[in-house]
Amino acid sequence: MSTDKSKSDGGKYSKRGFASMDKNKQREIASKGGKAAHEKGSAHRFTSEEASRAGQKGGAAHGKNAAAGEGRQARPQK
Repeated sequence: MSTDKSKSDGGKYSKRGFASMDKNKQREIASKGGKAAHEKGSAHRFTSEEASRAGQKGGAAHGKNAAAGEGRQARPQK
């Protein structure tokens, strides 16, 4: 009997497609996509100022959630 459940990693579903690929192969494909987007002109390149502002916003949001007792919670162990 064949199922979609993966017994080796304890996950609910087996890894298929991109998720089943070697990490280096994923990186290679993603790199090609990024290069194509830049050639096409649809990619955005952050300036250091933009990146700094984005980091500050993320840090502020994380700090606010942490102070309220929210945030990422660990997955239950099976």
